[in-house]
Amino acid sequence: MADKQIKEKEVKESSSAKAAEDKDKVSYYEAVGRRKTASARARLYVVKDAAITISGKPVEKGEMIVNGKPVEKFFPGEVFKKRYQEPFRTTNTMSRFAVSVTTTGGGLTGQLGATIHALSRALIKVDNEKFRPILKKRGFLMRDPRAKQRRKAGFAGKARARKQSPKR
Repeated sequence: MADKQIKEKEVKESSSAKAAEDKDKVSYYEAVGRRKTASARARLYVVKDAAITISGKPVEKGEMIVNGKPVEKFFPGEVFKKRYQEPFRTTNTMSRFAVSVTTTGGGLTGQLGATIHALSRALIKVDNEKFRPILKKRGFLMRDPRAKQRRKAGFAGKARARKQSPKR
């Protein structure tokens, strides 16, 4: 009987400890974006006072981490920079969040497209009524379904290639 009461007390204490930990956790908005065979999971962290740590690295407002690297190193060049900043530019939220993105599959362009899709979907979760019409009009919410066609049997190695005719 006494053992039962002790266990119940421990359970109550541990649940209250978990509740205290949840308050200390950083709040974020999360969404998944996809393009071709690439997929990306974006988290927009709401930074209040100091910098937060994402995968062991301190990140401040306006910074973006992709697969543990700064976004400038993962997506190098001005063209890429313009594209991944576009959802923030259209909604006027450039330095409002600290952003963490995890992307897999596909190539660099597919991963960039998936990242843009994920960022746009996460921004909708921030303020649906305000951001959705703007992002939808710009086409950031539409998933690009184009992918490589599968290889068909009896063809010449590729999806649409035909075997050469033996006749002359």
